[in-house]
Amino acid sequence: MKKTKKEYFTIHGEDLLNKVKELIKEGNIRKISIHDKSGKELMSFPLTLGVVGAIFAPVLAAVGALAALVGECTIAVEREES
Repeated sequence: MKKTKKEYFTIHGEDLLNKVKELIKEGNIRKISIHDKSGKELMSFPLTLGVVGAIFAPVLAAVGALAALVGECTIAVEREES
């Protein structure tokens, strides 16, 4: 079983979509969760290797809509450790 580690990024809503796209491109991400500034989870989605493109279009559309509604938020990222 592979180990995972968590990282957290605090950003403003207008930067949310670009940061999520950047994280997806990195490829070693297992799961992304987006939390509001009070810590409530707003959205969470798993990422699996080899799944890209059209599968993420609805997710990215939802992230874009969420970005318009939130001010500051935190992205929690679970990565596979090598």
